Amino acid sequence: MKKLALHWKILLGMVFGVVLGLIMTNFDGGQELVQDWIKPFGKIFIKCLKMIAIPLILAALIKGVSDLRDISKLSKMGGRTIGIYIMTTVIAVSIGLLLVNIVNPGKSISKETRTEMVENYSGNTTKYKDEAKNQKESGPLQALEDLVPDNIFAAATSNRNMLQIIFFAMFFGISLILIPEEKGETVKKFFDGFNEVILKMVDIIMLAAPYGVFALLAAIVVESPSVDLFKALGWYAFTVVLGLSLMIVIYVAIVSLYTKKSPKFFLNGISPAQLLAFSTSSSAATLPVTMERVTEHLGVEEEVSSFVLPIGATINMDGTSLYQAVAAVFIAQAFGMELDLSTQLGIIATATLASIGSAAVPGAGMVMLVGVLGYAGIPEAGLALIFAVDRPLDMCRTVINVTGDAAVSMVVAKSVDKLGDPKVKDWDDNYQAVK
Repeated sequence: MKKLALHWKILLGMVFGVVLGLIMTNFDGGQELVQDWIKPFGKIFIKCLKMIAIPLILAALIKGVSDLRDISKLSKMGGRTIGIYIMTTVIAVSIGLLLVNIVNPGKSISKETRTEMVENYSGNTTKYKDEAKNQKESGPLQALEDLVPDNIFAAATSNRNMLQIIFFAMFFGISLILIPEEKGETVKKFFDGFNEVILKMVDIIMLAAPYGVFALLAAIVVESPSVDLFKALGWYAFTVVLGLSLMIVIYVAIVSLYTKKSPKFFLNGISPAQLLAFSTSSSAATLPVTMERVTEHLGVEEEVSSFVLPIGATINMDGTSLYQAVAAVFIAQAFGMELDLSTQLGIIATATLASIGSAAVPGAGMVMLVGVLGYAGIPEAGLALIFAVDRPLDMCRTVINVTGDAAVSMVVAKSVDKLGDPKVKDWDDNYQAVK
């Protein structure tokens, strides 16, 4: 086991977790046993990752921005980053709409199945509808207003406030550039050292990754809904997964064509972050690992990765946007509604804009989907139709979000001549100290 690479250890943990979950579902009290004695270890692992997400963004962004020493470089890199993220999001939504119109998964749901699922899950839709209503009642510039924190310490208490942390860190980094170098040297050295400490914490936490994902997957399996409900949603899940798979192909193609790096190099480098994203369903929780993999294993210089990846964790939701497009049309089909071309083009714009600033946490996609459904005039009660398989699909689309972040960081790094050879620090994938 000690000789296995990290991604293989995580994959084994996932497999063993699924097997244990399946076994325990066949025993009386098995579900309670997993929930009481195994699931807590998975939750502890997630908490450890979330614990260092805000300090990592703060330290990495301040260090990355101050290392540029030229504000013009920052504006150039920022424009390219946001531009590419929006482009890939539009591609993802378009792929989702194309596939859902070809497969027509919603037309395979019978009236009886639809009624059963709405009755079983309608209670879960209330909280998402309330959150979406609050967002809708906000002013048109509410998103811009929310970007600026009124108290940085209060903002740092929640991973949902990542855009505010990014704003403060960039503001701080730019100010550090503008003061005389000798006056800012001490502050810069502090954040350089602080950043190294946080990265070392990531290394230590990843020692527990195989065990953390084992606990998470075991809990997910025993808590899953009945098989009968999954059968009714098989075509819907197939459509989403097919679209997400195509996005992986697109990312690999972009990286290969623009950076001249092989698909194997890219996928091997980012695979531990992908597997962790699958287990946690959270781009924010995976961010520390994504930054470590992109910087050390894909060769992206830290001043680029520390800028591109935190932004990507908040505005790049390609997997979530694709899923929203499929889910919206699927629900419409299930209710016998036909969406014209103009409405579906509007879904592309709505899903793209909704992804910007969405919280990088599990369940955020549901809140965004309420807005998309409202735009297209699709009954919000239809959310109940997809709850049964939302959790596993949430896991899959988070993998796409993280993969997209990594691909864009490599493209941006190449465009500013900051893409080099991998430089693994201190600990390799076998957790052997480098001497």
